[in-house]
Amino acid sequence: MAAGLYPWGGRFVEGNPRSPVAVVTLSDEFELPADKVALFGSMKTENLGVEKVVANIVSNPAVRFLIVCGQEVRGHRSGDSIVSLHRSGLDGNNRVVGARSAIPFIENLPLEAIDRFRRQVEVVDLTGVCDVKAIVEAVDGCAGRNPGLFGEPMIVEHAARENVVEAFHGDRALHASLDVDLYGVVKTQKEAA
Repeated sequence: MAAGLYPWGGRFVEGNPRSPVAVVTLSDEFELPADKVALFGSMKTENLGVEKVVANIVSNPAVRFLIVCGQEVRGHRSGDSIVSLHRSGLDGNNRVVGARSAIPFIENLPLEAIDRFRRQVEVVDLTGVCDVKAIVEAVDGCAGRNPGLFGEPMIVEHAARENVVEAFHGDRALHASLDVDLYGVVKTQKEAA
C-alpha cells in the first residue's frame, strides 16, 4: 500500500488499494475480507465522520462504490447524512440537503471534494444490514461492475475557515474528567471506570 493513500485518520482498516469498494459500517465494527475492499470501518458522526470518509475516498481513484451498512448511529444518523450528501449535495450554508441528522454540516472540505465524491462513487445504501455474508455479496456485486479508475487522486486538506478564533490552548480539555460515549451519555471518569 502506498504511504499516505488515505490522509485523514479514522477508525478504518486499509485493504486492497486496487479494490473499487469502500465500506462504512456505521455504529458496527465487524471484519470484512481486506483483499476485497479498499478500506472499511465505522463512521459515528454526521459531520466530521462524513468529512473523513469523503476525503479518504477521493484520495483513491480506484474506489468507485461506497457501501453504507450496519446499524445507524442513534442521535447522529451518520448513514443518512452521507447517503443524502451523495444524493443531494450541500445547501448554501454547508448543510447536507435532505439529511435528517442532528448537525449535518460539512465545513472542512472544499466544494470540489464534495463534487468529486458525488461523481466518483456510487453509494449502495444497506443501512441496517449487519449480516457480513450479505455485505460481502454486495462487495462482490460492485467489484463485478468496476468502471475503472476515476482520474488522478485528489488529496484534500482541511478547508481554511475565516474568522475562527482558537479559544483554548494546552494539553488538557476543560472537562478532562468527563467521558462521553458514542450515544452522548456523559459520565465522570469515576463512573466510567
